[in-house]
Formats: sequence, C-alpha cells, structure tokens
Amino acid sequence: MGTENLVFLGDQGQRILRLYHFYRLTIGLALVLLISSDLYDNLLQMSNPLLFRNGAWLYLILNIVVSVLVQNPKQDLPVLGLALMDVILLSGLFYFAGGTPSGIGNLLIIAVAIANVLLRGRVGFFVAAVAATGLIYLTFYLSLNQPEASRQFVQAGALGTLCFAAALLVQGLTHRLQASEHLARQRAEDVANLEALNALILQRMRTGILVLDPQQQVLLANQGALQLLERPSLAGATLASDCPELLARLKQWQGNPTLRPAHLQISPGGPTVQPSFASLQHGEKRNTLVFLEDSSQIAQKAQQLKLASLGRLTASIAHEIRNPLGAISHAAQLLQESEALDGPDRRLAQIIQDHSRRMNLVIENVLQLSRRRQAEPQLLDLKYWLHRFVSEFRSGLTPQQAVHLETIGSSLQTRMDPNQLTQVLTNLVQNGLRYSGQLHSQAQVWLRLYRDPASDLPVVEVLDDGPGVAADQLQNIFEPFFTTESKGTGLGLYISRELCESNQARLDYSAREQGGSCFRIVFAHPRKLG
Repeated sequence: MGTENLVFLGDQGQRILRLYHFYRLTIGLALVLLISSDLYDNLLQMSNPLLFRNGAWLYLILNIVVSVLVQNPKQDLPVLGLALMDVILLSGLFYFAGGTPSGIGNLLIIAVAIANVLLRGRVGFFVAAVAATGLIYLTFYLSLNQPEASRQFVQAGALGTLCFAAALLVQGLTHRLQASEHLARQRAEDVANLEALNALILQRMRTGILVLDPQQQVLLANQGALQLLERPSLAGATLASDCPELLARLKQWQGNPTLRPAHLQISPGGPTVQPSFASLQHGEKRNTLVFLEDSSQIAQKAQQLKLASLGRLTASIAHEIRNPLGAISHAAQLLQESEALDGPDRRLAQIIQDHSRRMNLVIENVLQLSRRRQAEPQLLDLKYWLHRFVSEFRSGLTPQQAVHLETIGSSLQTRMDPNQLTQVLTNLVQNGLRYSGQLHSQAQVWLRLYRDPASDLPVVEVLDDGPGVAADQLQNIFEPFFTTESKGTGLGLYISRELCESNQARLDYSAREQGGSCFRIVFAHPRKLG
C-alpha cells in the first residue's frame, strides 16, 4: 500500500483524520456519559448491559490511545487498522445493545463514510463489507438467543446496504474533489511558471521598466532600468529623491501626453536615456509604467543602417568619382613638374594633389565599410604577436617617435583575425603618436598587455600622453565621420571598434589620470570563437 490513498488531498486529508479522531472521542465520551446516567436502564433494552458498559469504556480508552499514536501516518495501513477497529468495536456495541433498535448501526454508516474519505477504492469497500457483514451476522446471532430479534433482519440488511451506498457516494465525491484539486494545482503551477517566466523576461530585457504608484514611488524596477539610471536599487524609492530628472519628464508627460519627453543623462559619461510613459490601471489605483530606452544604441543602429545605405551608394558611384579624381590628381602632378610654373602656382598644384589624396582616402574608407570581409579568427599568442607587431612598427618610426611595450603574465591567448588586429592597433598607435606629438617633442605611445583579474580576459591598452579627449566629445569619438582634425576622415575609430566587435572583442576609451588617452581592447576568451 502507498501513501496516495491517504494524502490525496494533502493537508486536507490530515485535517479529516484529526476530525475523525475528534468524532470518535466524542462518541466514546457520549456513550460513557450515557452508561453513567440514570437514563441508562430506561433507554436501552440490552442483551448484555455489563458487556455494553465495559465496551463503552474500552471504546473511549482505545480511541484516546489511537488518537495519540496515529497523528500523521505515512502509509494507509494504520488508517485501515483504525477504521477496522472502529467498525469492530461499534459492531460489538451494536450486539450488546440489542441490535438495530439501539441506533448504533447508524454510527457504523458514519464510520464507513469517513473511512472511505481517507481510504479509496477496494480498501474502502472492504471496510463497508466488514461493517455490513457484522450487522447481518450479529443480528442472526442475536436472534438465536432472542427470538424477537428475528424481526430485525430487514433493518440490518438496510443498514448494510446503506454502508455500501455511503462508501460509493463518498468515493465518488472524493474522486471529483481529487480531480478538482489536481486541476487547481496544475493551474496554480502554470500560473506560477508563467509568472516566473514573465519575471525572468522582465529582468533580462534591455529596455528599462519602472512601475510607479500615484506618489511616484517605485514599485518595480528591472535590471535594465537600474543600469540605465545607474542605481543599485530602486524598489521603494521615490523619483523626487532618487531621480528628479525623470520626475520632471513624468510631469511633462502628465501635462501633455502627446508630447515626446526629452531624453536625459544621469551622469556625464553615462548612457542617454529616452523615457516614455503609459498609464497602468491596477484596481482603484492608477499606476504609471515607465519605459527607458538607451538612445545611444538606437542611434548606433540607425547609424549602421545609414552607413549600409551609404556603402551601397558609394559602391555604385565609386568609379564615376575615382576616375575624374585620378585624372585631376595626375594633371596636378604633371602641372607641378612643369619648369615654367612659378612658386604660387606650384603651391596651388600641391593643394590640388593633397585634397585629391584626401578625397581618395575618404572613398577608400567608405568602400572598406561596404566591402568589409568576414573575420577569420585565429588562435593568437598575444605576447608573441605584440612583440612582433611593435618590432615591425618601430622600423617605420622617426627619431622623434617611440613605442613602448609592457607585457604582464604569460599564456595570454585569444582568437582574432590577425590582419584586422593589425589594422586596429596601427590606427590606435598612429593616433596616439600624432596627439602625443602635439604636446611633446618626443611623441610616445605605450602598449600594455595583461589579464583582467575580474573577467580573466586578456586586455591590451594603448596609452599616450597627448591632450586627451574633451568631456563633451566622449560620446562621439566612435561615431563615423566625427573628427577634430581638418585632415581626418572620422572613420578610423569607428572602423576599429567595428573590427573588434566582429571578433567578439570590445574597444573602449578612458582618460588617463596623468593626462592623455587610454584605448582599451578587451579580447574574447580563446574558446569563445572556437
């Protein structure tokens, strides 16, 4: 026998068992009070009053002991024994009290019904069969000693039939209750799983989500909102104290819901956030749902789409531009070589050549964006590779330029396209030398290779001692066509970041405390691209 017959209702089955204990103790106490009163001799014409008195005391004492011992059975065998004990004791009292006129047969029907709540199937019908058999057999045995008891067979048979009817009815009801509870439990699990899934999706969304009550207190904030607002926690906080800028946008929206709220920036180097609001009716309360979008990511995607269109356009007209541009450059070169050309005219020819080269460089860079080949990552030993790169790069430096290399640790490996890494580092080192030379007679750049202790990923830093990047330009340095020099194309840093990301690396900028710039490349784990 298993435990499912007893605990199919969970805690409810245990409560029914405790009520069954209480019911039997109440019946036992009532019988003891009955035999102790003056009504005892007048109410019952018993076949054996002494045995009935002893049986009533035995019924009460045994039920007290069983109620203490059988509290939380793990199997249905103790409950079956309890039900059989109750049926047998009541059958004995039924016989000692004189049969069906005593009314104790009705108690047997109740005992069978309760037993079938706790014990289902054939086990419950077995208890009903024992009770019905006891009623009929004891009535027959009683008629042998008391001839007038032979008139009780019809009533005894009816009581036995009612025992089976009670068992059948109770089992049908409990089966329906079991099915209803199973369905309710399944629905509750589905709702709980759906709620957990919604919570997980909400936390993983990059879009920041806030739920505010009418007093602008934060009821819910997902991880995206915490990152965009640069707060460790917002639950229970108020916008007036923790984010007054967002509160101002909320009031602006409440004044005119059709007006698009202005974006906000929590810190100078933080992301630009575009808020949007929606009303959320929750019962009688009218809460507010806040969506926070990272405008920089939206702008970056729009810029990528624009560049893709620009690349396709440039590829279609490249020959139309480069052919006349080549003719102009060649004509300027021939004109500059003419001996009859005086100094001012020679200078004009040089300007034509310089700007022709610059235009050609812009076309080459844009074409590179549209034709950029797929990365072909290779396993690189960064320490060895950087030593070779610096050695080759130093061969083309002037005496007023210097490149230093520092490597920390060993076995610093990654997977990256070596040609694309060469292009990225060449661009970064050349930029560093150019800006360092603006402040110093000796232009210097430092390359530093080490392993990041937090992420355990290899990192290369390109440092210079130039003027650095102004705070108001930090958000634009990786944008295409943004440049602070008259001769620059504004595509170098953009292409460098794109090449890094195509190899699952990350290129970032940070200012040096001692002055200058630091471009940091965080490489992927060597197994990530394998």
